[in-house]
Amino acid sequence: MALASLPLGEILEQIGFDLQLELVAGASGLSRSVSHPRAQRPGLALAGQPGGLGAGRLQVLGPEELGFLGSLPAADRLERLGALLAAGPAGVVVAGGSAPPEGLTEEAERRGVPLLVSSLPADQFEDRLAEALEEQLGPSRSMHGVLVDVMGVGVMILGKSGIGKSECALDLVMRGHRLVADDVIIVRRRGGNQVFGSCSPLLMHHMEIRGLGIINIKDLYGVSAVRERKKIELVVELTEWRAEEEYDRLGLDDRSYDLLGVPTPHLIIPVRPGRYTTSLVEVAARNLLLKRQGHHSAREFQARLHQAIAEAAEEGDGGEVVE
Repeated sequence: MALASLPLGEILEQIGFDLQLELVAGASGLSRSVSHPRAQRPGLALAGQPGGLGAGRLQVLGPEELGFLGSLPAADRLERLGALLAAGPAGVVVAGGSAPPEGLTEEAERRGVPLLVSSLPADQFEDRLAEALEEQLGPSRSMHGVLVDVMGVGVMILGKSGIGKSECALDLVMRGHRLVADDVIIVRRRGGNQVFGSCSPLLMHHMEIRGLGIINIKDLYGVSAVRERKKIELVVELTEWRAEEEYDRLGLDDRSYDLLGVPTPHLIIPVRPGRYTTSLVEVAARNLLLKRQGHHSAREFQARLHQAIAEAAEEGDGGEVVE
């Protein structure tokens, strides 16, 4: 698990249209890597304090920076721009549809630093860039399992091969829920404490069902039966039933599963003939929604039980109550 980076040329190809980006100079530097989703405003650097510039980030010149540069004598302006380009940025973006300040185009071309212009306002450009890159540049890993959107809850189903993960997901789709990924889930952390799952483009909308082979859920059940990505909010692990194993019967302990450093609610459901796994997963999603509304069924039951025991003790009931 590591922070990713993307060449600026690839970013320009993938989201350049959405960001209204146009390359002006420095095409030889398009292989420079962007390693941070948030662009930087180099105001302090242009004022003569370049120490805070971050390598591998896009530097955005908005109206404030352009106005300041325009007020400088030509020699000072070229000196400040040279220091900006020498700090190792992934590229420089002039936002708001403004023309690059005098001297920047020639200097960027000479140093091989990509210079781009965008018609978007600087703040809007930064927000769109962060939204587009946060998912791709955050920590990620691939996991074996199935991801389903169950009543708006992203449920990741784990378990060893052949235990029935895909069959459970197929049954959920037939009940009106939505498939996100089968077999391989690409898990990425976004926004610090949110984890999203998606499917690789090659496997998207497909499932492998033993005895049936590869099926296309979108073709079989329509576009409403699939989605491209979903925030993972519940991990359900299917395990083989073992008589000697102790399983949670009350639900008082809230177990969590570590997903890229983000604790996520985790349930272990033993599987054996006669247990309708699909219904259990659906109820688990409903119960999670109920907990978010402040209703914890197991704890409410425990509180009522303790109250009943206390009332019985006060009434002097001689009968033994077993908790």
